[in-house]
Amino acid sequence: MSQLRKTLGDIHSETCSRLMRLIETQSKKTLARWAIDYAGEHYLPICRDACPELEPVAANCRAGAEAGKPAAQYKDQIRAAAALARGCYGPAEQAAARAVAVACAVAQTPSNALGFLFYGAAAVAYAQGGLDRSPAEYDAMAAEELCRAYDSLRACSVAEESKPVKIRWNC
Repeated sequence: MSQLRKTLGDIHSETCSRLMRLIETQSKKTLARWAIDYAGEHYLPICRDACPELEPVAANCRAGAEAGKPAAQYKDQIRAAAALARGCYGPAEQAAARAVAVACAVAQTPSNALGFLFYGAAAVAYAQGGLDRSPAEYDAMAAEELCRAYDSLRACSVAEESKPVKIRWNC
């Protein structure tokens, strides 16, 4: 068995390029709400048993994002999510917890709207495929997860967003 990676996904794939372009058209508030909702629906169930304390922290971050509060007002919750993720064990569970924690920080760092998906792709691949698949199989599962995430963001995106984020992608 090869070493499992913390994140999965190809930053140079067509799906990632489409995700980046779509992210650039949305506001921080839209991205933050989507990221926390998506992570809560798809990744939190994977780590719920291993890290039950993460669920209320994610809910607090969601409430802050929904209210449009600046991330500075719930920065302690963002830090708590990151600390809980570091303490979570198991490849799928830790990747899922990290995805949730990074999603909570989207209001603070909009580029995390892409970053949390790489942890999430690993979480889904390890949870669904087990821990003894080939790298090619994991990459295929990660690509499917990134496509699902793109479809989700496209479905909730706001046309002609008044204050889209400005991101310099360093990839």
